[in-house]
Amino acid sequence: MTSAVRRAVGFALVGAVALLVPLVDGVEPPWLATALAIAPFVGIAALALTVVDGGPLFELFARPGDREDQTLYGLAGFALSIAGLSLLALQFGLPMWVFVASVFVLAGGNLGTRLVERVTADAVAATAGFVTAGFLAATAGSAVSAMLAGRALTSQFLALLAFYAISGALLAALLRAVLFERDDPLVLFSIGLLLWLFSDLPLHDVTAGRIALALGVTVVLGYVSYALDTASLPGMLTGVFLGLLTIVLGDFRWFAMLITFFGLGGLATKFRYDEKLDRGIAEENEGARGSGNVLANSIVALVAVLAAAASPSHTGIDPMLLLYAFAGAVAAAMSDTFSSEFGGLYDNPRLITTLRRVEPGTDGGVTWQGAVAGLVGSGIVAGIAGGLFADIGAVGALVILGAGFLGMLVDSLLGATIEGETVGNQSVNLLATLAAAVAGGLAFQFVL
Repeated sequence: MTSAVRRAVGFALVGAVALLVPLVDGVEPPWLATALAIAPFVGIAALALTVVDGGPLFELFARPGDREDQTLYGLAGFALSIAGLSLLALQFGLPMWVFVASVFVLAGGNLGTRLVERVTADAVAATAGFVTAGFLAATAGSAVSAMLAGRALTSQFLALLAFYAISGALLAALLRAVLFERDDPLVLFSIGLLLWLFSDLPLHDVTAGRIALALGVTVVLGYVSYALDTASLPGMLTGVFLGLLTIVLGDFRWFAMLITFFGLGGLATKFRYDEKLDRGIAEENEGARGSGNVLANSIVALVAVLAAAASPSHTGIDPMLLLYAFAGAVAAAMSDTFSSEFGGLYDNPRLITTLRRVEPGTDGGVTWQGAVAGLVGSGIVAGIAGGLFADIGAVGALVILGAGFLGMLVDSLLGATIEGETVGNQSVNLLATLAAAVAGGLAFQFVL
């Protein structure tokens, strides 16, 4: 057993102590329950920081940076973050099974990664090991904690636990891909807060079959995008994560719009890439979109899906309004991608604010060919929405087309005015999709 695997086993054992927290839940008075829950983790942190500076225990838990400092900062941070999350569970209503699932996702996922790395150095395989082990550990741990809390393990509840576990595992894998190992406390709290949000949603239609189908579809499509070099590893993880949430919280019709953008947008980026490279307008990383790019173009749509899942019981908002917002945001992302990737291949772009000629690749520069391509991109998403949702129909599709095209124009206007000095390209993309989502929602509310 390598030192990395032994260390992961040690951290997993520390994480397993989280199962003691449900046992003290309900102890009176509440402050005593909290003290009993956090005491083991505070004690571990204290030992890591002040006592253990050598010997077998130090060698078991020490990360490379810890050896330089002769202090187990990694172990202390991990233990204290578990203590903090247990405080949320006992004092602020974080469900106990969410607490345990969050800890087990990270501890189990790290162990899975190290075990896979003993066999292969392939990054995709290591990520798959993290997600698989994290999912299995979180599902089992949350089920045990639910039983300890007296919760009946019905098929519906077990499906929800599985959804929490796979969502947490994908988020953790994504964060681990872009952060450092020392950032585990941030990863842990991010998982806990996300799953806390999900636990408050009225997810009555979630089934194990739906989760399995959604995961299978998104993983296959995500790997294809990675194999075709249209997405980096973090970009692939982001796409799989967003796709899973869209299918489970929305349905496959919502996902059809999103995956069309991911697929066609990625191919548009690769179209005549060498020529774009010569013109200085090509995307970085050989056109493989990273997590930042995927999130910038999709986060508004994700918020719309989450809000729709909470509606109308939690928000009072008509779910159809949120569907129009979602479709408008995706249409804008597609429109902007088509406009820039196809329009940038033509000469004589003009600045959208003054119409003077500018160099290709200038922020805010547009061509009439790019505008037509953007209209086509928006129309594709609008057509899917109108075809799959009977309540949208032809008139609603025209509204979505207009919202998406408006988002493209907003992107160009922001590019010509504030991009570069004030905000970056990804922020402009986010604002453009937000404008399109607002336009789609307002059109549904006041026009349709």
